[in-house]
Amino acid sequence: MKNFFYYLSVLSFLLPLNSNIVLAQNPLILDQFTADPSARVFDGKVYLYPSHDIPCKEGQGIIGFCMADYHVFSSDNLTDWIDHGVIVSQNKVEWADSTKYAMWAPDCIYRDGKYYFYFPAITGERSSVKGMAVGVATSNTPYGPFTPEPEPITGVSGIDPNPFIDKDGQAYLYWAGMKNISMAKLKSNMKELASEPKRIEELPSGMKEGPYLFERKGIYYLTYPYVIDSTETLAYAIGENPMGPFKYMGVIMDESPIGCWTNQQSIFEYKGQWYLFYHHNDLSLDFDKNRSVRADYLFFNEDGTIQKVIPTLRGVGISDAKNNIQIDRYSAISDKGASISYLDTLNKHEGWKTTLSKKGAWIQYNNIDFGKNFKSINVKASSETGGAIDILIDKVDGPPVAHIKIAKNTDWELLNSVLSEIPSGIHNLIILQNDQSNIEIDWVRFE
Repeated sequence: MKNFFYYLSVLSFLLPLNSNIVLAQNPLILDQFTADPSARVFDGKVYLYPSHDIPCKEGQGIIGFCMADYHVFSSDNLTDWIDHGVIVSQNKVEWADSTKYAMWAPDCIYRDGKYYFYFPAITGERSSVKGMAVGVATSNTPYGPFTPEPEPITGVSGIDPNPFIDKDGQAYLYWAGMKNISMAKLKSNMKELASEPKRIEELPSGMKEGPYLFERKGIYYLTYPYVIDSTETLAYAIGENPMGPFKYMGVIMDESPIGCWTNQQSIFEYKGQWYLFYHHNDLSLDFDKNRSVRADYLFFNEDGTIQKVIPTLRGVGISDAKNNIQIDRYSAISDKGASISYLDTLNKHEGWKTTLSKKGAWIQYNNIDFGKNFKSINVKASSETGGAIDILIDKVDGPPVAHIKIAKNTDWELLNSVLSEIPSGIHNLIILQNDQSNIEIDWVRFE
């Protein structure tokens, strides 16, 4: 563990002073609310540009949504995320009304040595444009600092801007407004429209927002949140060029099972695998205007259609065995005797814990990189009754590699056990309830 903390200290020294390291599964970011994720691959890393929900104070925001600024996060493994801090704030944008807290879904793209960050806001008295507009901020790096233009883009009235550059170099901008999606070509300076805005009329009727366009094998996929019943699904349409026409193809992700009214997405390929980034209200179950970004794997059928994505808690990426593994972000769980709850209901950003309350109950966490030479396991646990758990690798019915007794104690305790078998490479971890007791587990870590 000393080496791990030394690594973190060195890495923090090399990063900008306002950067923080976040280790997470779903949701990706725990220390703040994040939504509307636009994920981009720049210089071999994934950069995440979400909107930033904050609790509204009286008189702030629109229909319960409050967003005052934007952060950017980066990762090279989709598990360890670096927060590079605020890159654009409403009180630093000349044309925006800083009393509205309407810095909604953004996006970012790279062209000719510069990064262009697009964001919506309600205009203020200093702007020649009135209403909801889209602005641009530029930077020489993907993590900023970004400098906003003094005026928003002329001709764009709406929210959720999405830039796209085709293989021939032509740039496009897509945005939402009045339940519809519009698009236009962009000039090479990426700050002005090169064509008149065009509404995409061929999509099904109903509430639509948050466009995100990408290309794969000559097919242009227009993805967007779409209300079919009462809350947003994620839907898509396809076309033969960036301006359409587009044919509606169906739903990528169904409505939230717990009624989160919004969802918003980005889709990209990284190291040969496609991913869907989206959001949910994991950290605010009783208020769906404070949301959190998630990620899951995405797959295509042979004909190019998208397979429906089923949301998971485990998410994506490979976890390092030497880090704290939050098993509550499970890949699989037994039908009875295993449950998840908040560590602290008054501070849900602290995350979750796992409770095993029945003999034979288990929880499984996939894709842990054990590397080599891990010889013991640490478990942060507590038990009102006292009990024991078995640690297994890959199979619930396999032989345990460790057996851990937990004394009767309502406080968290750090327990250690030597491994009878030393795993190497990437494996799945299973924790099995050994007896009829009640045990709570925060995390596990290997040494």
